[in-house]
Amino acid sequence: MSTKPKRRRVDSFATQGEMTRAIAPSPPPHIEVPEDAMPHWWAIVRARAYDSWTGPDLEHAANLACCFADCERLRRELREEGDVLVNSKGTQIANPKHNILDVLSRRSVCLSKLVHVHAEATSGKSRDEVKRNQKQREIAGIIETSDGLLAKPFNQ
Repeated sequence: MSTKPKRRRVDSFATQGEMTRAIAPSPPPHIEVPEDAMPHWWAIVRARAYDSWTGPDLEHAANLACCFADCERLRRELREEGDVLVNSKGTQIANPKHNILDVLSRRSVCLSKLVHVHAEATSGKSRDEVKRNQKQREIAGIIETSDGLLAKPFNQ
């Protein structure tokens, strides 16, 4: 006999009401999330139901947000400095920031899986996305060949 409380269906009015009233979790007070990482924080916590976040999940989410912000900063610096640097001996070397960016990218993948905000957790299994993706391509093709009769989205 299971002692776990029965979970309500997501499409029930009661559950939808609870989800509507739920407040997005804030970063744990003992972990500093810099201002440049906050957009990542909000994107991460919105990827799951607010009431599903646990304390350890929030700690990992804060680390993930910082990781994303660090990756952005390193990409900007790499664009400015270039991929190749000249060391003190005059030898060309690969910019060591590439290695750091690689480590941070791998870390972000691991943390995303840990807190269940990766693609499969948020969008479902890829085999379930096939029809959705096919429909999106079909609609894009119709819009493209409509000779201006259909309005295009602003970002195209």
